[in-house]
Amino acid sequence: MTPSHSGSIRLFRAAGIQVFLHWSWFVVAVIQLTYRRNYYSSLAWNIAEYVALFVIVLLHEFGHSLACRQTGGRANEIVLWPLGGIAFVSPPPRAGAVLWSIAAGPLVNVVLFPLLMALTWLAGDLGWTDGNRDLARFLYMIFLINEVLLIFNLLPIYPLDGGQILQSLLWFKLGRARSLYVASVLGLATLAAAGIWGLLRFGIEGLLGNFLWTCLIGLFMAQRCATGLKEAKALRQLERMPRHRDFSCPSCHQAPLGGPYWQCANCQNRFDPFSTNAVCPHCGARQPVTPCPLCGMAHPLEQWARSRRRGEDGPVINV
Repeated sequence: MTPSHSGSIRLFRAAGIQVFLHWSWFVVAVIQLTYRRNYYSSLAWNIAEYVALFVIVLLHEFGHSLACRQTGGRANEIVLWPLGGIAFVSPPPRAGAVLWSIAAGPLVNVVLFPLLMALTWLAGDLGWTDGNRDLARFLYMIFLINEVLLIFNLLPIYPLDGGQILQSLLWFKLGRARSLYVASVLGLATLAAAGIWGLLRFGIEGLLGNFLWTCLIGLFMAQRCATGLKEAKALRQLERMPRHRDFSCPSCHQAPLGGPYWQCANCQNRFDPFSTNAVCPHCGARQPVTPCPLCGMAHPLEQWARSRRRGEDGPVINV
């Protein structure tokens, strides 16, 4: 189940992005600190290591959020929970915009990789770790955590970053719906193969006894793959619906749907603003802005028409 604000604690706001921490994070923190209590000579080092994990995951999610904003999308919230972090990003529905929004997260870990390596080398070269086993282990673990997070996130399994990057690349050739379908099917197939291998190699007791956390992550990803298949089906149906080709969303440059899919802010009845010049035929109220059902951005109807005319003067370049 994807984490939500329910049961989450507001931590802080940075760059206009609100960061939440799910309550279950504390439960898992206690379990992890207890399980690895003998790794360091003091519990303070265990706490510092767990906080460092928190910081690395948070930087990763900020990479997603800030990149999404660069594409003109919305990214205002991050929720941290035991299975990682979730950046609630909504980039424009274009392959390039989605690709950059997703790829920017692992790129943060790529940047951290040489920095943490240099820090570990410098600490040894300056003699900081001589006789200080705890510091040496701490630096090694921080480097290893960043490396594992980078490799894990780049696995081509939807909805991991690698799977979403694959879907974005396929989007250029297959379109949005078909690329999501292919990425979700590949993700389910990979998870099924991994599950069968695990059962044959370790048995059900071995998996639940030694790899319970891995199994929980696998179940979460399988649930997200199944959701991806449903979304692909809905997108396919959406692509087949009639469009107003004389208009284009100023944000995502997509032609709006043709039909009564917009709700009047005055009388709550549904109508088609592109057929009535944004005037509700039920109550006569004119709608000041018309939202795009594809990207969620709202613009005056005049801007939709101007955007379309600009597109007809030359090709629309999708970023």
